[in-house]
Amino acid sequence: MRLYDFYDSGNGYKIRLLLAGLGQPYEYVEIDILKGESRTPQFLARNPTGRVPVLELDDGRHLAESNAILWYLARGSRFIPDDPYRQAQVLQWLFFEQYQLEPNIAVARYWMRHGLAEAKRDRLPEKHAGGAAALAVLEQRLRDHDWLVGETYGIADIALYGYTHAAADGGFDLASWPAVTAWIDRVAARPGHVRMDDVPPAN
Repeated sequence: MRLYDFYDSGNGYKIRLLLAGLGQPYEYVEIDILKGESRTPQFLARNPTGRVPVLELDDGRHLAESNAILWYLARGSRFIPDDPYRQAQVLQWLFFEQYQLEPNIAVARYWMRHGLAEAKRDRLPEKHAGGAAALAVLEQRLRDHDWLVGETYGIADIALYGYTHAAADGGFDLASWPAVTAWIDRVAARPGHVRMDDVPPAN
């Protein structure tokens, strides 16, 4: 398999984290979105939305949207529960991540890491408020649970961890969310864990 990804993308990191947990080898192809490499005709043929990550399967087919890729890769593994209700709970968290957490925490992080904070200063409070609301939901769940779904670490945790663990880059004080911080530490302590900056050599 081949993963088209941008080194600083939390969405791409989610895929790298699961692949490491599965022990699945893959080829890494760096796509520098800051240089417009996701807008070339070659990349748009793989994903018309022009977004990373994109997974190229062994048979040449392509799959986009990070949480769809997580589901595809994790099927039949310990990272997705067998019980249909638990599976639906996983999907619930995946939707939450893309609709409530990522649009706020990831966007604030991108603006602050790539020199856009001043230009976006009028919109940052809105993103910080939305991100804080998402973190509050996580905090409530994780006060009494080690993992987001059931009793084991799975792709719900991976999906939410991708940007949550890096929320400080977007101006969020994670010390305000002790249950979330403890969960972040648990994820980081998992066997085979890779950090966001542990990017494979690009091919």
